[in-house]
Amino acid sequence: MRRRLDREDFENIYAQSPDPWSYETSSYEHSKYERTLEVLAHRRYHHALEAGCSIGVFTAMLAPLCDKLLAVDISEKAVFVARERLEIFPQVCVEQRALPEEMPEGPFDLIVASELLGYWPKETTLAALQRFEEVLIPGGALLAVHGRVPWTSWRRRMIDKVRPLFLRHWILRNRPFFAAGDEVHELLIEHTLLTTTASFVEPLYRIELFEKK
Repeated sequence: MRRRLDREDFENIYAQSPDPWSYETSSYEHSKYERTLEVLAHRRYHHALEAGCSIGVFTAMLAPLCDKLLAVDISEKAVFVARERLEIFPQVCVEQRALPEEMPEGPFDLIVASELLGYWPKETTLAALQRFEEVLIPGGALLAVHGRVPWTSWRRRMIDKVRPLFLRHWILRNRPFFAAGDEVHELLIEHTLLTTTASFVEPLYRIELFEKK
């Protein structure tokens, strides 16, 4: 069983860099964000939840689609940065929560889980999925987005380019605790009570949209 990375792990990461995954500058992340918004932009959302918002880069892009948006992250440091970034959006609330144990009650008509579930063991992911399903309203949607490249020699070459250096070392040290996006999404498809309404498999990431009928 993979060890579950905890709050201390992520606080240590953000203590060493305010944007450790380069969400503000990465062309890969921004391409993925734009594709994610394309999937969502066909409707407006009354009350949305972003699970694992980090420093709020994607949150700021999602906010104009939502009447209310609750963004949560396990890291206090990330939440502090996200709140500063998102203070221009009065409809956005940012909270520190450890999911799935501290899942907000909702109800929500959209839940976004991007690059989150791969950090969790199977049992935690399935517990989160059950809670997501419970707090979604009929007609609500769960959007899952995760990188899909497995731990191959090519992936190692990608990791060798990671900056800052401490994050590269952290990823390599903890790689047995990560699940690739394909593994995560196949787990969701196998166990969810929701209906899969859209699926996009790109070379580097995967997007699945599930809806509650």
